[in-house]
Amino acid sequence: MRMKDKVCVVTGGARGIGRGIAETFAREGAARVWALDVNDADFPSLEAAHPAIKGAVVNVTDAAAVAALVERIKAEHGRIDVLVNNAGITRDALIQKMGDAEWDAVIDVNLKGVFIMTRAVAPIMMEGGSGSIVSISSIVGLDGNIGQTNYAATKGAVVAMTKGWAKEFARKGAKVRANCVSPGYTRTPMIATVPEKVLEPFIARTPLGRLAEIQDIANAVLFLSSEDSAFITGQVIRVDGGLVL
Repeated sequence: MRMKDKVCVVTGGARGIGRGIAETFAREGAARVWALDVNDADFPSLEAAHPAIKGAVVNVTDAAAVAALVERIKAEHGRIDVLVNNAGITRDALIQKMGDAEWDAVIDVNLKGVFIMTRAVAPIMMEGGSGSIVSISSIVGLDGNIGQTNYAATKGAVVAMTKGWAKEFARKGAKVRANCVSPGYTRTPMIATVPEKVLEPFIARTPLGRLAEIQDIANAVLFLSSEDSAFITGQVIRVDGGLVL
């Protein structure tokens, strides 16, 4: 039980990769997993299946709402052991067709939201002397992709922030770690709408011959969130089946 008695916060935790992470933490013995999302439609089924999971509606771009919720969590549990910055959106377009609204929306959620959540949680971890922050980047943030200027910018910036946090949050003896997981193409509900013939070229270029499953990503996050990775910080783990070598 690698998450035994830990208090965890997972943004974008109601669906897709975030839900998979929250469920994995619950199965691994977490005392409480706070699954944050912008709506509560999926919370009843999530909470019913996993009593350790508690859903909470919050927009990660709303600094006041985030601060209030984080204070509530601290008041109830006295600590936060793990933060997973998973919430993210896409608004893809070639740069000449990408409007300011598409740029701003992705920057707000994928970058500013990660900053706001970490700013609220990191001091609590530092005060307690330990903690693990895992932020979900992307292979797009490391290697770029056509039509995803905004998304690539945010995911690359998350990696840069994480490396800075690994140094900043370990000052004065605090053992607060910060790492990234960079998934490749993953079979989420979102990608289920993409025709298989569109995905086949990516599968063909992947040495391990398939797309990632949600559990593949959750397993990497679990490793970085647990004491199994106690001497790992400031790192980026690709989970892409070798797509980019």
